[in-house]
Amino acid sequence: MFRRLWRIAALLLPALPSSAQTFQFLPEVDTYYKVNPKVFVQFQAKETREGGTPTQAELGPSIGFRLEPVVLGVGYRYMPSPNEPTQNRLRLDLIFLFPLKAKIVIADRNRVDLDWQSGTFTWRYRNRFAIAKTIAIKSYQPRPYVAVEPFYESQFQKWSTTALYAGCLFPSGKHAQFDVYYEHQNNTGNKPNQRLNQFGLALSLYF
Repeated sequence: MFRRLWRIAALLLPALPSSAQTFQFLPEVDTYYKVNPKVFVQFQAKETREGGTPTQAELGPSIGFRLEPVVLGVGYRYMPSPNEPTQNRLRLDLIFLFPLKAKIVIADRNRVDLDWQSGTFTWRYRNRFAIAKTIAIKSYQPRPYVAVEPFYESQFQKWSTTALYAGCLFPSGKHAQFDVYYEHQNNTGNKPNQRLNQFGLALSLYF
């Protein structure tokens, strides 16, 4: 299964641009396998540019634990980029889910990234607060959402990035879902400041 996912990643991420871009398209594939009702395994392949870093591929597995209303996750990411040394990341997630009336869900995701690159260690904390609402179009139920996510970067010793999201989740059968979104980032860690406009398409597969 993992070999097939690496092939999908190679098709989605054929060439990462070497120069900074104001507008970017970010493809992503996430595959989930449910071990039991409380434990799942994820494999992710995506293109990313976050927190002032250059464009990178992000590949690797995670394991998650559902402890309602909390989800815990631990993962590893291998992150090559065209003009920088490869980055290795240990990722820790703590997600709180709060279902409300009228099919509204609030999600508060706390994530810590522990990064090693050329013998240098850095870390960052990021907190994504999202509100989503399921809407019914006859039997079809898409879920639009908005989110905000500030980043604290250890190398800058400050809250250096803010990301704003607007998107929608589109179910596709019982085992697939598309996430189509727009993301605006304001990065103040490097000078001059960066403002990025990113359009993402993420495919999630569930087994």
